[in-house]
Amino acid sequence: MATEAPPPPRNGTETDHGPASPTTEQFIEVQEGAEFGELRRTYRSFAFPLTLAFIAWYLLYVLLSNYAGGFMGTKVFGNINVALILGLGQFLTTFLIAWLYSRHAARRLDPRAEAIRTRMEGDA
Repeated sequence: MATEAPPPPRNGTETDHGPASPTTEQFIEVQEGAEFGELRRTYRSFAFPLTLAFIAWYLLYVLLSNYAGGFMGTKVFGNINVALILGLGQFLTTFLIAWLYSRHAARRLDPRAEAIRTRMEGDA
């Protein structure tokens, strides 16, 4: 049995499947606007420093593992050494960064992005 194709849009932008779609010109206008620029700055001011800090922390761990074996093998208590603690610290910082980003996005990025999206869909 053949399925029917959905009917064409009624006014060129609005469909039965959802809200109106903005045009390419509207996307470009929003991208060049101050509101989107602020959203991008807010994202970058959080993501870039944390990314650089995590990469530096990871490289420090790798370099210490390769070139400071005596230090990394130092026992802290029992059979737990510095290398194990720093290695587990890599996992902890990964989860911490993910949690911080989630919180940052929910508080600062999502409301701004939602406002832009709502406005664009309303204008379309």
